Amino acid sequence: MQSFINAILSKIENVILGKPHECKLALACLLAKGHLLIEDLPGMGKTTLANTLAKTLGLSYQRTQFTSDMLPADVVGLSIFNSETKAFELHKGPIFNQVVLADEINRASPKTQSALLEAMAEKQVSIDGATYQLPTPFFVIATQNPLFHAGTYPLPESQLDRFMMRLSLGFPDVEAEKSILLNGESNKISNIDTVITCEQLLSMQEAVQQIEISNDILEYVIALCHQSRNTLKNSDIEITCKPLSPRAGKSLLSAAKAWAFIHNRAYVLPDDVQAVFHVVCQHRLEINSTHINAISNTVSQQVLDEVNVLNPLNN
Repeated sequence: MQSFINAILSKIENVILGKPHECKLALACLLAKGHLLIEDLPGMGKTTLANTLAKTLGLSYQRTQFTSDMLPADVVGLSIFNSETKAFELHKGPIFNQVVLADEINRASPKTQSALLEAMAEKQVSIDGATYQLPTPFFVIATQNPLFHAGTYPLPESQLDRFMMRLSLGFPDVEAEKSILLNGESNKISNIDTVITCEQLLSMQEAVQQIEISNDILEYVIALCHQSRNTLKNSDIEITCKPLSPRAGKSLLSAAKAWAFIHNRAYVLPDDVQAVFHVVCQHRLEINSTHINAISNTVSQQVLDEVNVLNPLNN
């Protein structure tokens, strides 16, 4: 499996230059059967990362540009009456793909944003009273512009909570930016070869689920969740942040398993939990912060610092 991991990351990093850590996090999110929210300024490579990931893994891919006039049916599809057959026929929306890119999701209205909730949580959609299963694997990558940009709607908390990770690519370093300016990315994407089959990817996802979680690691994750509640209760930023829920704890464990798997280990270490903690928890800790990561990063780091790894439940 490790040879596949290395090959996948090599392909992705050949396109997304200078961002090996972010590429590894995106792959970990997929292996953990989560969904990914990428938040950054326009032109930072968010769409390119989604396209590259899908091509490398050989998955069906559909990009949907979210706009203010978009309707839920534009995402999930609708039933249209066929006058010849005298029956309604399902016209599937872009959600019926293995990798779905919801581009600039926060430009759509909350009603349209919520069309993704059932799909992300239950891997199915309901159209005109009928339920349809989505393909496997199913991975939503949403991109959004910072909330201070004109024409954006903040994602509801219930929607944010469906994303296992939120990350930001950030600006490239000097050497990476030189290569981007000189060579571009479009040719690299078109020349990407598929590294693994869908069956092999599903096997990797199942292998991630089998990664061992010791009782010490379990107590560490519980302590982090509990500490987030105590930190906010005794803090003057309680009105702008919220504590971690049990669902956040489950996401943290799953992401830590995937991180351990990527690093060729059959068990989770505290380092794995710490490596994914910020990207899993920062968007769950914040509420309507116009400074996207400032407050939540401070709180998440404070939570990590206040929990003793060796004796987590007796701080």
